[in-house]
Amino acid sequence: MKSIARFRGSRGCGCHELFVDTSAPAERQVVITDDFGQKVEMSLDRLGSLVEAAKTGALDLALTG
Repeated sequence: MKSIARFRGSRGCGCHELFVDTSAPAERQVVITDDFGQKVEMSLDRLGSLVEAAKTGALDLALTG
């Protein structure tokens, strides 16, 4: 797996990290880990959809409540 980005929190917790694993099946090539040892796996297409939603502001409500 290749680390793409590390997301640091503001509360001194561990970091979330984004990886790409090109050797994994297509639907599981993107891996996001959290500071509790959990992970989410998704396809590159799904990550692209998530990034596009963030760019268009569709996820802003999640940040503001």
